[in-house]
Amino acid sequence: MKVLLVNGSPRANGCTHTALAIVKEALEADGVEAELIDLGSRPVHDCIACGKCRGRGACVFDDDVVNTLIEKAKGADGFVFGSPVYYAHPSGQLLSVLDRAFYAGGYAFAGKPGASVVSARRGGTAASFDVLNKYFGISQMPVVSSSYWNMVYGSTPEQVLRDAEGVQTMQNLGHNMAYLVKCIAAGKAQGVLPPANTTSVRTNFIR
Repeated sequence: MKVLLVNGSPRANGCTHTALAIVKEALEADGVEAELIDLGSRPVHDCIACGKCRGRGACVFDDDVVNTLIEKAKGADGFVFGSPVYYAHPSGQLLSVLDRAFYAGGYAFAGKPGASVVSARRGGTAASFDVLNKYFGISQMPVVSSSYWNMVYGSTPEQVLRDAEGVQTMQNLGHNMAYLVKCIAAGKAQGVLPPANTTSVRTNFIR
């Protein structure tokens, strides 16, 4: 079993990375493999709604991290997406990556547990947390929760580590994610498979 953690901050070793590293440590303590990916500061494309990804399972733009993420997602059993808070919103870079990854490679995420983590100096965490969770709700993904909303506070990694409740929340999130991916694996071993839901019906409000 493997959980993929994605750091949507341009700062590879900043506050968001620190929070995700705590989640990663808890996962590994519970015997679940975890890989933490830093998106870094390289530019990424926005989705241009060209529709060229239909039928090919990958984005038409192949010069950034998105198709690599889709490939990694195929072999993952769960996901944690982390972001700093910018103007009460997740990072634009992470949203561009997730828009394209879920649009082109949603099949690689469907049915697998997901969680989001946000970090901020002070405000905007709840709004940012809500934005990231919407990717799971439209992709048939169980949402993994913790003992509080998945957020940490601090302007530096050292301050994040002093946020005792935030650290506890990240640890509990890792343990809860490990528990759920193990439960899903155990269910599959007993023949309990995800439902084959249909997605062919689309209703347009303007006719």
